[in-house]
Amino acid sequence: MRRVYVCGPQNLPVSLHLKFLSSGFHASPKGLASQCQASLAVGFQSASSFQVKIMKVSFTQQFVFVLLTLLLTPLGSQPLLAQVNRPRVTVLPGEPLRLPGGRLPEAGIEDGIDCNSPLHWDAAGNLYLFASVQHPFRSEGIGLLGLIEKAELPLSTSIHSDFELVGGMWLEATYRDEDGTLYGWYHNEISAGCENEFLTVPRIGALISHDEGVTWEDLGIVLQAPTESFNCGTQNFFFAGGNGDFTVLLDRNKEYFYFYYGSYDSQVDEQGICVARQRYEDRNEPVGKAWKWRDGAWGEPGLNGRGTPFIAVNTDWHSAEPDAYWGPSVHYNSYLEQYVMLLNHALDSRWYQEGVYLSYNRDLTDPLGWSTPERLPLDPEGRAYPQVIGLSEGETDKLAGRSPRLFIQGDSLWQLDFKHPGEPDSPAPLREPSETRNMPERFPGFRSALTDLPARINLGIQTGRLRGRHGVF
Repeated sequence: MRRVYVCGPQNLPVSLHLKFLSSGFHASPKGLASQCQASLAVGFQSASSFQVKIMKVSFTQQFVFVLLTLLLTPLGSQPLLAQVNRPRVTVLPGEPLRLPGGRLPEAGIEDGIDCNSPLHWDAAGNLYLFASVQHPFRSEGIGLLGLIEKAELPLSTSIHSDFELVGGMWLEATYRDEDGTLYGWYHNEISAGCENEFLTVPRIGALISHDEGVTWEDLGIVLQAPTESFNCGTQNFFFAGGNGDFTVLLDRNKEYFYFYYGSYDSQVDEQGICVARQRYEDRNEPVGKAWKWRDGAWGEPGLNGRGTPFIAVNTDWHSAEPDAYWGPSVHYNSYLEQYVMLLNHALDSRWYQEGVYLSYNRDLTDPLGWSTPERLPLDPEGRAYPQVIGLSEGETDKLAGRSPRLFIQGDSLWQLDFKHPGEPDSPAPLREPSETRNMPERFPGFRSALTDLPARINLGIQTGRLRGRHGVF
């Protein structure tokens, strides 16, 4: 079997390499344009030998490479054009805001956030938020500021399961149906079965609620990795494998739920941000109904199947110094009329958060349409779980306009200002969740909009994750 590896110029989107994969080519072992710089590697692999030839790329060769890419790109999906003409975003200062967090008193956590925090509105105009630390806690209020200002402690939700579930449940995504039924999806971690008993593997399950998330019924696990993909020899501090750290979004036609999740497979070329989907009509009986995207098709089962990352890792998750994106949060931006993904970026085995990155895609159904992640000009100082929250009624973490607030691990000092390609740089006026009230100084240290927020918890390590899936912190 002859296999052609292609590694393109630095300015090409990551997704283009996967375009070649679906056309008979294969991405280079490194898999990312950022690794290629100004050279084009073309190799041939047979059953008995592997040879790689490196050649310098002239302007003509780059032009031919780009032309080939466009010819191999299906109509209606042009990531190269999107890469050149993609939106821009400006980070503006905003008054400090903090979402109410979850509690885990046995670990000394009274106000923690350890995953994406989904929101939804009910028919009466109330806004609900779920924050999780091994278990979801619910807050509610009249709009975002009302939710934040409320003096009551977040409600510890009740979850009933007939599946003998073990480990914590982190509620990462929600969807409220027109009839008021609330669907949720959780990140669950179980033992990896390794000699190192602290190592776990995440998987993803589904929930349903008929009272805005006060009580939940477990619908079962819908996404999990095969056991043969685990790596007990990992140098990762937390995971030996698995699928988790995710978000879920329903497409605009209400045909499929799309699960954007992290793959921590033992094989480097199967690590990164992956996607699966499940029909909307299967939402009440979801087990066995999700399918992972692999090699350009939705043909791999959600349970024990493997996926192809559309955003690959730079270095192995299981090494001492991984370089990888993780924890996607996706919203539909009504101003841009496309989807925006926020990503964490880990640089060591304890998942130190180097920065927050954005990617864009006009078509949720096209995994190859996502642009190369670009870094926001801010320092998260180790905090993880970036997400936006829209400020208008009806907007949440899943729907926002031009100027949403940016939250990182539940804290916000920033407002984002999205712009269309070619749009003038004049910023949108600063918007706050209330036109009539200022945010009270509820937390010590809030001296100005540029003041660092106080840490939620001091773990003694530089990481944004409040881990300890078996009660170890």
